Amino acid sequence: MAMSSTIFGREDLKKIKGIGDKLADKILKELGGEEELTRLVENREVDRLTRIDGISQRKAIEIISNLLGNPLPHFLKGEWARRSYEDIIDKILSYANTQYSRNRILLLYPRKDPKWIKKHVQMVMDSKKMIKRLPMKKIRKLLKNMKAPEEPKPKFNPTRAILTEDEAEYERLIKMGLNKHHPILINPNPIELKEYELIVYVYSEGLFEIEGAHNIIMVPAGAEKHQIAPETVLDYFKENNKLLKNLLVLRRLLGWDTVLDEIMSILEELERSETTQDIDKIVNTIKSEADKKLEKHIKKINLKGEEILKLLDEGTTNKIDKIFEKVMKEAKEKLKKETKIDFNPYIRSYPLKIDEKELKRAEEIKFSKEIIKTFDKKVEAAEKLSKLKPQLEKEIKEILEFDYKLALGCFAAKYKLEKPQITNKIELKGALHLNLIPKEDKEDIQRINYQLNNQENISLLTGANSGGKTTLLETIAQTIILAQMGLPVPAKKAQIKIFDEIHLHSKEKTLDAGEFESFLRRFTSTIISKKQKLILLDEIEAITELEAAVKILSTFIELIKDSESYAIIVTHMAREITKEVNVRIDGIEAKGLDENYNLIVNRTPKMNYLAKSTPELILKMLHQKSKGKTKKIYAKILQKFKK
Repeated sequence: MAMSSTIFGREDLKKIKGIGDKLADKILKELGGEEELTRLVENREVDRLTRIDGISQRKAIEIISNLLGNPLPHFLKGEWARRSYEDIIDKILSYANTQYSRNRILLLYPRKDPKWIKKHVQMVMDSKKMIKRLPMKKIRKLLKNMKAPEEPKPKFNPTRAILTEDEAEYERLIKMGLNKHHPILINPNPIELKEYELIVYVYSEGLFEIEGAHNIIMVPAGAEKHQIAPETVLDYFKENNKLLKNLLVLRRLLGWDTVLDEIMSILEELERSETTQDIDKIVNTIKSEADKKLEKHIKKINLKGEEILKLLDEGTTNKIDKIFEKVMKEAKEKLKKETKIDFNPYIRSYPLKIDEKELKRAEEIKFSKEIIKTFDKKVEAAEKLSKLKPQLEKEIKEILEFDYKLALGCFAAKYKLEKPQITNKIELKGALHLNLIPKEDKEDIQRINYQLNNQENISLLTGANSGGKTTLLETIAQTIILAQMGLPVPAKKAQIKIFDEIHLHSKEKTLDAGEFESFLRRFTSTIISKKQKLILLDEIEAITELEAAVKILSTFIELIKDSESYAIIVTHMAREITKEVNVRIDGIEAKGLDENYNLIVNRTPKMNYLAKSTPELILKMLHQKSKGKTKKIYAKILQKFKK
């Protein structure tokens, strides 16, 4: 994604509640500067922010939201509008498998950029098609174990030291943070070096005396971090091993290329190379073989008289000496071949004895050699893995991004959403409220057609109580909000206009004088603003007495008609309003009651039609479904309708 011209910096961060100088500086330092912060914000990388100590997930979302300008309060006007948006978000969240996906969904706001909207909608439609050919149960199960990789905290190992004789190199090693992994020594007493199993000598001129030491590795000054402490790379892969295995299965399942086969091969080879020899066991095994050879050869000796006398006098003979010499020489050669150490722990006797000091010396040499060999293998593995790590992180990000796309695709598939067309009008064909769509296969639910355009940008919606007027308003609101979030919409075909604001207000209660004044002030400023608005009002005549409500609404209508905003007003005062202002009236008509005494309603409004509110039909329904005294009261009311 190309970065915008806006670059977010220290002062932008400090405007956010709870972020002071220290935390702002820490964020920029951890991320690597203002450009990286800007890229993170534009890509909605919540997980990357949460890796910084002191930044929770909630705080990360708040930071990104604030830096983006938090468009929600500017776009959604009224509690009803906010609830509609939140309901959409909750529905989408149910399909997210990873925290990354949930974070991205929580940051999915309505936008006004047509290019972005079209691109994002197309991505969702592609995802909707994709899920039909995927083994979704397996994929979703694997995705639930996916997350951003952990950056392991340094593990201090006091048995290994880093040695240097140069002050500048010492400072460099500290700056690299290697003191969090091992002690760093500068010109120590040689005796001090005996305390460590391994010493990595980062030499500049090689002035330090190390002759005869078996446990020292020479590394030139200026070496990279992983060449001095390979665990700085390896621990990342070990810490995330389970994650990487899941990722490998997922990418294979999706048929995607991956570097994970190579990574796993390197890690497995490293694990095999870390097995050590038991030198004591080898020495004793060869000793047993030598003892058997001695016994076998000595039994075959035929001694003459003088040889027997020499044996009695000196305890040996030339023949016995040669046998011992040959067997011990063979034992020593075999020992060197198997251990790669030139030593002789065998003392001549029968059976052979072990020189414990010589064995201990060999074990120390062997231990040092193995540590050095393992260290070299680790450096080699770290070298390879450090080159593969950027591609690996890209692959992890691709999978997490895939889950975001998958969640949106599943949402679109479940609710049978279709791609809208961005035009300069609202025209819905076969639209349906999101809450009704899951029942569509089981029940005969009517879809709605409706339209507004620049010539007829406002309408009064009239008709039957419980006929679907409020549902129509919510359906239109959902369609616009979804479309501007870059999502397909609940209509077979839809043309939508992009708005700056959406106002959705209902008659939740009769307002008192103070609240009435507040409403007038707020709504008047809404009407006179130059922003393009979609205004949806549901029976707000309850704000005051009938005559005043007619005058107020008719004035608002006149102002809206002369603007680029659109409005739909649900009202029972359409006849009175049209006496004050010329405006289109649409009606949702109830035709009667079915066999179960439910309203038969054509939920698509008739344009230019004043529909009755049908209180008589509602009363008939209540009369048929009630009993006793209640039924008699409804019957009495119905009698008055017949007069």
